[in-house]
Amino acid sequence: MVSTAQMESLMDGGTVVSEDGSKIGKVGQVYLDDQTGEPEWVTVKTGLFGGAESFVPLAQADARGEELRVPYSKDKVKDAPRMEGDGHLSPDQEAELYSYYGFTYTEASSDSGMPAGDVTEQQRTDRSGEAGVVGRDTSGPATDDAMTRSEEQLRVGTERREAGRARLRKHVVTENVTTTVPVSHEEVRIEREPITDANRGDALGGGDITEEEHEVTLHEERPVVAKETVPVERVRMGTETVTGEEQVSEEVRKEQIQTDGTEADKPRS
Repeated sequence: MVSTAQMESLMDGGTVVSEDGSKIGKVGQVYLDDQTGEPEWVTVKTGLFGGAESFVPLAQADARGEELRVPYSKDKVKDAPRMEGDGHLSPDQEAELYSYYGFTYTEASSDSGMPAGDVTEQQRTDRSGEAGVVGRDTSGPATDDAMTRSEEQLRVGTERREAGRARLRKHVVTENVTTTVPVSHEEVRIEREPITDANRGDALGGGDITEEEHEVTLHEERPVVAKETVPVERVRMGTETVTGEEQVSEEVRKEQIQTDGTEADKPRS
C-alpha cells in the first residue's frame, strides 16, 4: 500500500511503470478512500501527450523514488474502463473498476485530490446516526459513546549482572619463631678424699714424686633446628545472597479527560 506522503512526492512528474519496469504513463490524479483518507486509486496519463487517463488501484502498488510500480501491463491499464475524472467515483464505477482488475468490491466511495496536510474534516468518517454510536468524533473516526483513557504504568524487575570478582591467592611470608629448648652439658667437679685404710693401697701404688696428667672428656647438648612442611588448614571460597532494597524513579505519562460544554463547566450564579 502506498502512503499519502509517497503519493504527494509522485504528483509532481511521477511515472507509473509495470512490474518489468516498462513505462505506462505519468501520474495524474489520486483518489482517496472516504473512510481512511488513504490513497486508493491513481489515474495514469496514457494517451498521446497524456490526453487520456486510466484508473489503476493502489492496493498492490509500490512507490520507489520517482516511480510508481503496479502489477499490470501497459495494455491492461490502457484498456481499463474509462471513467469521468470529476473528482469522485460512484459505487457502480468502483465496482466496475475493481471487477476489471480482479478485486472484490466493497461499498466504499473515493474522493480525488491530495490533502495539503492532515486529512480534512470532510474526508473523515462521520458515523453519527449509526446504531450504537452517540454523537460524532471531530478529531478522527468515531467509535462509540465512550472515550478511552490510557496511561503508562511502571513495571520494575531485576536483572542479574556481574558486580565484581573475588579470588584466593597464596603467598609466602617469613616470621621469626622463638622457642625454649632444654640443653645439658658436663662440667668438671673436683672431688677430694682423705687417705684411709681403704684407699691407701691405690694412693701408694705410684712413684714417690712424679708428674702425671689425667684427662676427662666433657659433653654438652646443643640445639639442633630442622624444618618440615605440614598442612595446617584448608581455605575455600563460597557465595551467599544478601537481599536489600533500592528505590527507582521514572517518569510515566497518562491521559486525562476534561469536559467542555457540560453543565459542570458552566459558571455558578
